[in-house]
Amino acid sequence: MKRPLIAVLNGPNLNMLGLRQPDVYGHATLDDLEQVCLQAAERLDVTIDFRQTNIEGELVTWIQECRGRADGIVINPAAYSHTSIALLDALLAVGLPTVEVHISNVFRRETFRHHSYVSRAAIGVMAGFGVRGYALALQALTDMIEDEDQQ
Repeated sequence: MKRPLIAVLNGPNLNMLGLRQPDVYGHATLDDLEQVCLQAAERLDVTIDFRQTNIEGELVTWIQECRGRADGIVINPAAYSHTSIALLDALLAVGLPTVEVHISNVFRRETFRHHSYVSRAAIGVMAGFGVRGYALALQALTDMIEDEDQQ
């Protein structure tokens, strides 16, 4: 049986992890984050496609490319969470199970961060667990994919 493929998509400024506001986002770098995801994927027996971009349209294209290719999406849309109807529309169009991830607890931050357009397309949201939130999101998504396969 083929290993499920999960796209792990990251939005703007996540390439600055470890440098940008370590009091909020911690000291882990994007490379560290990718290693967390790869280790979780190995443990869960899934394949991941890990990507990061600062460009909204590129993120939309990557989401669209998941249709027919991936079994699910873990996405940290970063600031686009609060502004991008385009990401919401793309996620709804591909119809894949999606988990939204935020490294920080957005609900302990500025009020404009409390609303996410992307959440409307997500089956769940993981926020405030640092980079470990990605491993938790991968676990939850893998469990859901396996449950769907058994039905």
